[in-house]
Formats: sequence, structure tokens, C-alpha cells
Amino acid sequence: MRILISGASVAGPVLAYWLTRHGFSVTVVERAPALRRTGGHAVDLFRPAMDISERMGVLPRVEERATGTNRMTLHREGSRRPVRADLSKIFGAASARHAEIMRDDLSEIYHDATRDDVEYVFGDSITEISPDGEVRFENAAPRRFDLVVGADGLHSNVRRLVFGEEPRSDTFIGAYFGVLTLPNVLGLDGELLIHVGVGRTAGMYGARHLGEARALFLFRSERELDCHHRDVPRQKELLRGAFAGMHAHVDRWLDELDRTPAFYFDSITQLRMDTWSRGRVTLVGDAGYSPGPAVGGSTSLAVVGAYVLAGELARAGGDHERAFPAYERVMAEHVRGSRAVALSAAKTLIPASPLGVWGLAQGARLISALPVVPGRALVRLTTRSARFHDSMTVPDHPPVPVVSGGRSDLGGGPGAK
Repeated sequence: MRILISGASVAGPVLAYWLTRHGFSVTVVERAPALRRTGGHAVDLFRPAMDISERMGVLPRVEERATGTNRMTLHREGSRRPVRADLSKIFGAASARHAEIMRDDLSEIYHDATRDDVEYVFGDSITEISPDGEVRFENAAPRRFDLVVGADGLHSNVRRLVFGEEPRSDTFIGAYFGVLTLPNVLGLDGELLIHVGVGRTAGMYGARHLGEARALFLFRSERELDCHHRDVPRQKELLRGAFAGMHAHVDRWLDELDRTPAFYFDSITQLRMDTWSRGRVTLVGDAGYSPGPAVGGSTSLAVVGAYVLAGELARAGGDHERAFPAYERVMAEHVRGSRAVALSAAKTLIPASPLGVWGLAQGARLISALPVVPGRALVRLTTRSARFHDSMTVPDHPPVPVVSGGRSDLGGGPGAK
């Protein structure tokens, strides 16, 4: 059975890995000419995603490439005394098994685990998907697939082609997120330097294996700003306006905007769709149910979603009419919980009042001062959703060859085992 996946970032390669282990033949098409090495930002893998990565045999590489950020120095805007906190204890309070890793590194690790068994087509994009499975591309000749999966992110091309623009499925949650790559002039190694003010938060960190650093920016906005997601000059203008005069550190980071080799900016938007599937097409990860970049654990959710989708297709013998609804049922609670996490995290990380700024600083100080077990208890008492990602349960899907249910010959292809 032939399955086409659009997107080679995180969800796409993870889905490809598990589909091939279940006997499907997989092709991944990616618009970029090669694996994206655009700087990216750090993402979190919580316990279920770590467990899935371990089953894939890539956990040692994930742990090797972890950022190693374990300390935080937090400056409140207008205060001269910083708060120093132990990030390892804060993460430990939120998750029993966790790794922070650069998104580009994670994408490379998952791709390397699949490249021998999966057909990757870089530098191309889907332009049309017919109900009978014929797919047209920008460059390649048309091909026929049994199923198509959109794993192509928040601004999914597959979602646009299949579901259209209406009704609107995106919900702006009142904030924006930006990341830029810059020289590690502060020599940060394992430390996050962060400045927090009312409605805005800026930070800088350096991963131990990187030669440069990342600056991140989060700011509140009561309304969606007039800015297309590919209008980089406008995005930089908005970022400068939101953080002007915050601190000399932040001013220096903003000075790098015109020199940075890599820049990312987007609204923090949740996708809320009644269904992620239509006909032979379904969506996985941010393409179908993004809880919001930077705040909702979207990377872990994407890894879990990819694993579940592959398993349900195998369980149904390739019959998408049974597998897609089962996949959506399993993921529904995880998606709802991740949305709640995102809303809570956005309120905490981008305080709306001076009291919120003070509370963020003091909460970080207190949790890092406590032993791990009392720290976890405090987190559970004060933040209902803090340990949600660790609580996600994932069905066991032992790899078994697909034996029935498809509309074409099953098994075979580069992914057959």
C-alpha cells in the first residue's frame, strides 16, 4: 500500500518510520531542497515522545544533541536584582522524562532513521489531490497513492488543498513568537538569560554543541496583526516595536535582526478542526491540531500523533475508513489537553500584569529551590496542566506486516519489512 506524506520536519519522518515498520510503502515530499537547517529553535520532548524515540532506536542521539540548558537567570523589567533558577528542577517538576533539543537536530535524527527505507523527494510540493488518489506536483510527474498525509506544519499546503480556507479553523490566542540566530557574544553555555516584562518576554540561550546562540521573543497582542507569515521585513518591524527599550541586552539582540542567518516569526495560533480527515487524506501534527507554537508541547504531540496514526492504519489493515476515525478518537483528548496547556503557558510566560511578572520570577525561584518530589507536588497544586504531557497514554502497536484492507497490493516498496 502506497502512502504519500507531505513534510519532512518531525511528524513526517516519525510517521514514515512507523508506517514502514508496519509494511507500508512510503514516499515523503518536502518543499525545501534539502533537510531544513534554518537555525530553528529548541523544542521539548516529554515522556511519551521520549518513549517513542527510544523504540525507534534514536534516543541516544537525542540525548547527545540535547541543548544541556539547565540554568536560568531571569531579569524582571525595571528590577536590578535577577532571579537565578535551576532549570533541571523546573523541567523535572513538569516531566519525569524530558529532553530539550534544537528542532533542526531532531528533524535530522528522525530523517536518518528512515532514509534507507523511505523515498524522500526534496524540492517539490503537492499542487492537487484527486479523490481517487492521483497526486500532482509542482515539478514531478503525477503519481497515484492510496493515502495522503499532511505533516506540513501550521500553514499546511495539504490542509489548504483538501479542506480549503473556510470555515476558519485557526484560533489566535493573543500572542506572537519569534526566534533569531545570533553570535553567542555572552558565552552562554547551558544557561537561559531571560527578560520578562508586562506583555513581553525575551531570552537568549546557547546549546552546548552550537557555535551560535538563539534569541527568542514572546509578546502579547489583543488582535491579530497585519502580517503575512512569509513577510519577513514586516515581522522584524513588529518585533522591534514590541521590544524597544526593554533592556540593553534585548536591544543588542534586536540589532542582529538585519544580520541573522535564520529567522522565524509567527502568531501563536491553535488549529481547531472538527475532523482532520477527508476521504483518502488526513493530517498529523501541527497541520491538523497545532496547540500553538512554543507553548503547547506541539512537538511531543506531533510525535505521538504520528505513532498513533501509523498504528491505527496497521490495526485496520490499511483501511482508512476505519483507521482515520480511530486515530482521531485516540488523539482527541491529547489535543484538547495540549490546547489547555498552551493557554496556561502563554499566560505564565507572557505575564499580563506586574503581579504576573513577580509571580513568574518567584515561582521559578521556589521550584528550583525545592527537592524534585516536593517541586512536582507544588507544580501539580499550582498549575493543573503542568504535567499533562507526561500523562498522555499511547496504545501499544507492535510492528506487524499489513495483510489486508488496502485498495492496492499491500506491503512491498522500500519500506517493506
